[in-house]
Amino acid sequence: MSATTELPSPAASRHALPDPGEVVPAISWPIVGIFSGAIALFAFSTWAALADRLPAPLTIVLSATAIFVLFTVLHDAAHYSVSTRRWVNVAFGRVAMFFVSPLISFKSFAFIHIEHHRNTNDDANDPDHFVSGAPMWQLPLRFPLMDVPYLSFLVRNVRRRPRAEVAETVFLMVASVAVIATSAFTGHLWALAVIYLIPERVAMFVLAWWFDWLPHHDLEDTQQENRYRATRNRVGSEWFLTPLLLSQNYHLVHHLHPSIPFHRYVATWRRNEEAYLERDAAIGTVFGQQLDADEYREWKRLNGRLTPLLPVRMPKRSSARAAVFHTVPVADVDRLTDDSVLIRFDVPADLRDEFSFEPGQHVTVRTDLGGVGVRRNYSICSSATSGELAIAVKHLPGGAFSTFAMEQLRAGDTLDLMTPTGSFGTPLDPLTTKNYVAVAAGSGITPALSILRTTLAVETESRFALVYGNRDAESTMFRAELDELEARYADRLRIIHVHSRDPHHPASLRGRVDRPKLERWLDSDLPADSVDEWFLCGPVEMVTDLRDLLLARGTEPEHVHVELFHGYQLPRATDDFAPASLTIGLRGRQHDVSLAAGDTVLESALKAGLEAPYACLGGACGTCKAKVLLGSVAMEQNFALSSAAVEDGYVLTCQSHPTTDEVRLDYDA
Repeated sequence: MSATTELPSPAASRHALPDPGEVVPAISWPIVGIFSGAIALFAFSTWAALADRLPAPLTIVLSATAIFVLFTVLHDAAHYSVSTRRWVNVAFGRVAMFFVSPLISFKSFAFIHIEHHRNTNDDANDPDHFVSGAPMWQLPLRFPLMDVPYLSFLVRNVRRRPRAEVAETVFLMVASVAVIATSAFTGHLWALAVIYLIPERVAMFVLAWWFDWLPHHDLEDTQQENRYRATRNRVGSEWFLTPLLLSQNYHLVHHLHPSIPFHRYVATWRRNEEAYLERDAAIGTVFGQQLDADEYREWKRLNGRLTPLLPVRMPKRSSARAAVFHTVPVADVDRLTDDSVLIRFDVPADLRDEFSFEPGQHVTVRTDLGGVGVRRNYSICSSATSGELAIAVKHLPGGAFSTFAMEQLRAGDTLDLMTPTGSFGTPLDPLTTKNYVAVAAGSGITPALSILRTTLAVETESRFALVYGNRDAESTMFRAELDELEARYADRLRIIHVHSRDPHHPASLRGRVDRPKLERWLDSDLPADSVDEWFLCGPVEMVTDLRDLLLARGTEPEHVHVELFHGYQLPRATDDFAPASLTIGLRGRQHDVSLAAGDTVLESALKAGLEAPYACLGGACGTCKAKVLLGSVAMEQNFALSSAAVEDGYVLTCQSHPTTDEVRLDYDA
């Protein structure tokens, strides 16, 4: 299949867009500083206006300046750049939103602003196009009315938003009108106008001019067509322009890496200039002259050399020759929903190479609960480039391990953890441009989340869509994490939430993720010929039905990847299989094993006392994979291995019965 998006220029194929070298801090002290300063300035100007200590025009300028600065706080909070803690971003965002525009809730603003990132310059789909695409003569009229298209956009999409968010916006609008009406009735309208109403419109005028028009005007490409030319940087006089615009003269960097804090835009650009220039990034000077890449290089040469590129981080597989258990401490256990927890592991330094993983792999957890050994298989949900190993466990009624994880497991406890196995993901290439779609239901999000996070970090030109089915918003695992990822990768990530028990959810997205819904998406938003790789994870019936549909629509089987937590448990006809002699390679040693009629290779290995790797026993996880070197076997079922792997001789030993008298296979291959 062919990808739908081309790189901006042939030269761009020489480098992947490198790691920007910036991460969201635990707390952004520059944001704390400008937030505190802006609040203090607004308080001072309010006091000066009420005490008649300064002329009205001066207090208006001071208050407008404070509101202008607070927009940067709001802006970074909307992209979760203020802190790694979600509540800190929401707290800063709500306070700043109250000053910038009390007509709309912070979460509504964040939703609309992310849509701007996703649809930059795309006319009606970009709320900021109200300004950036306006005729010159209308700009003075549109600049102070920038919140009008935001309110209009929210009304058009109101059914997509949570009820609490909409209720908050309605309350704020009613309260704002009530305050203005009360001020007018009591004779204080002019005081309110000087303190807030006029400064807020002045700040809105400047914000629309500097944040929307200057970065985007006269650029014809949309974010989806060419993300390097949907917005621009402005260079020159940066000693003055950067503090004046609070770094928004490097607005292109923000659109490429939305989660980077505002004060790190310039450093990010300078760290990797050549990678951006190879993609023909849009650049203008402070005086409005547009520069192509060669002109900018010459301009830069006169000011100093270009800096080298940072390397791209790539995931790597476990260094273990075969899957093996190690005792690993639990770093922490966090509640995700009422019936699920996130478990992070503190992998010792000497085991980190063995616990390296590729996105889509899983680990097997083993523990002794009351003397009854329990082992369960869980997909890794963390990014393969993060250096973190984490799984999510959803409680199953009567489930031994899931109940233990929900009620008893604590940080500092230890679990036996098998080194990562599985092959649900696909190889990543920093130079490629692909479109990916993952369809998940419930806890099926865990491998999809790892694949999504890693792919967007490594393949910086690829796009990803996630269809995620749950009962309702409250039961959605990683809901906050997914919101943050949409903010971080606004133009490259789209998430479609499907709810089976939410009567207020949009009608087209109510019910279960099923064949009719996928058929509609294939005919509209997600045409099969535009998608390079599909990932399906969830209940057996859903996954197999959707896979059959994709194959019927012409998708090649090797591009449809499935992951099941449990395979079918088929009745076994033991009379069809004869005894055999096995030679099993495991962790560098050879073992001769006798196989009884009807037994699988795995069963025989375990009966012989070998610590062969396994987890689900249903052909779904791939943990027991081995390579046949001599003889042949027949598998009862296979949901874990690709056709290419099977052709190379790999089998699932939990499903394999010898069809020759002698079989030699190797778990280490």
